[in-house]
Amino acid sequence: MREVFQQELAEVQERLVEISGLVAISIEKATRAFNESDVSLAEEVIADDDKIDDLTVELDELAITILARQQPVARDLRIVVSALRISASLERMGDMSTHIAQLARYRFPDKVIPKSLRPTFRQMGALDVEIANMLTELLTSEDVNLAETIRNEDDKVDALHLSVFDAVLGETWKGQAADTVDATLASRYHERFADHAVSIAKKVQYLATGDWHQDSGV
Repeated sequence: MREVFQQELAEVQERLVEISGLVAISIEKATRAFNESDVSLAEEVIADDDKIDDLTVELDELAITILARQQPVARDLRIVVSALRISASLERMGDMSTHIAQLARYRFPDKVIPKSLRPTFRQMGALDVEIANMLTELLTSEDVNLAETIRNEDDKVDALHLSVFDAVLGETWKGQAADTVDATLASRYHERFADHAVSIAKKVQYLATGDWHQDSGV
């Protein structure tokens, strides 16, 4: 029974890695669709979100089955419970990708963001893609150094997010009301994507080290 249990725990990790990989693909496509006004790519992101949702539900069902049948304790219990929370964050990251893609679809053939803010959003998108790829590696390796790097990269996203608000609230902003709303929403989606990655990184770091840093991350 113990061998079966360990196999089930390994399957939980494998499924988390699989979902994280799909999320990384999703944000990469979403940011390209957003920055390039590629409606076909945006539609792919929106359609593929169902697969992320379905895999998340299947993972949750597996974790709940393990809890009910194996009644794990100590670290094993923490692993299973953390998997449930991590899957929820991954599902939300997929949603953020979808929201970014939806903005690209809604404004097609126009670009979502005024020219003055496009470099900022390209930077935010690139950081989100980098964070998503590091997260998949983190879930595979449990390398705590990656967890720290993700948190550091999130700080950069936060700074860019604040710069968007400074721009749209500044006296020199010449965008229309729709431009203001789009920029605010898009910035928030990019920022929340990275925040969920930090939340996952903290959980993985805790499982690996037993240390919980309450003053960092979300």
